[in-house]
Amino acid sequence: MTSSAMTRILRLCAVAGLAISAHWAVPAWAAGAMATGGLTSQPIGHYDFCKSRPNECNIHPADLEPAKMTESLWRRLINVTAKVNAAVKPMSDLDHYGKDEVWAYPDDGYGDCEDYVLEKRRQLYRLGMSLADLLITVVRKPDGEGHSVLTVRTDKGDYVLDNLTDKVKAWDATGYRFLKRQAIDNTGRWVSIRDGQAVLVGSVQ
Repeated sequence: MTSSAMTRILRLCAVAGLAISAHWAVPAWAAGAMATGGLTSQPIGHYDFCKSRPNECNIHPADLEPAKMTESLWRRLINVTAKVNAAVKPMSDLDHYGKDEVWAYPDDGYGDCEDYVLEKRRQLYRLGMSLADLLITVVRKPDGEGHSVLTVRTDKGDYVLDNLTDKVKAWDATGYRFLKRQAIDNTGRWVSIRDGQAVLVGSVQ
């Protein structure tokens, strides 16, 4: 092999390596944290979920500091997002359960947006993350439809895990209007997100 051919191969390998590193590397920019307001209404689906699983809705995490963003955590977020998005097949609550607004773990392999969120939250919690940093969040999509995502709090800002994309995005790069999310200090309470608008999905006081 000539030296020029070897040089071209080494360059190609370097480019490929950079591409792989870029996929896994922690973003150089910080997302910033969303500003939350006071206590607000609990989505009806979460209310019913808490009635069936009360032990999951009275947890008061001891460590309220945001997770430290590392390359390992970034890989974990990407892996869990892709894994759950691939494993769960989308199905509306009406088709799945015969009624609307059923929040449940997608153990049978089917679910809607809230169910993807619950599963990602469960998997990341089992991997050692605090529930103070894994917050179910209600948003409005650009078309006005209600939607749910998982907000992950980090020292580099808030990031979103979404069933509509495998990309982990900064919350303010999603194009969504953020309305409310779980409180960091109580898994059964919800807080408003400042500048949000009235929630389109059902809720209870």
